[in-house]
Amino acid sequence: MLTNYGYIALLMVIAVLFASLLIIIPVVLKLLKIAPSNPTPAKGSPFECGMETIGRTWVQFNFRYYFYALVLIALDVMVAFLYPWAVDLRQLGVTGLVAALIFIAIVVVGYIYAWRKKVLEW
Repeated sequence: MLTNYGYIALLMVIAVLFASLLIIIPVVLKLLKIAPSNPTPAKGSPFECGMETIGRTWVQFNFRYYFYALVLIALDVMVAFLYPWAVDLRQLGVTGLVAALIFIAIVVVGYIYAWRKKVLEW
């Protein structure tokens, strides 16, 4: 049992070392002047589609777009969970059917809640 935790600890150490190296290596290469550094005003300017922006560059979107995205993600997650259930339907039996129906009921209640709160209206 302790060896399983040892593998997890080793994985954590490797992950931290890898993330640290990804940050340290560019800094060291820049300090040793191995990595090129030629800052120019053109490189520092904001860039979008190769053109300077006209008007305000900061445009705030309506927050309802985020609600649409959350509902879409909820429906996508539902499909991702129901597909394996549908593939293994014969082996799961009635218990699997009841579990899937409970899951669908929870998603439908959330969808009705969003509908009643007028999240789905423009």
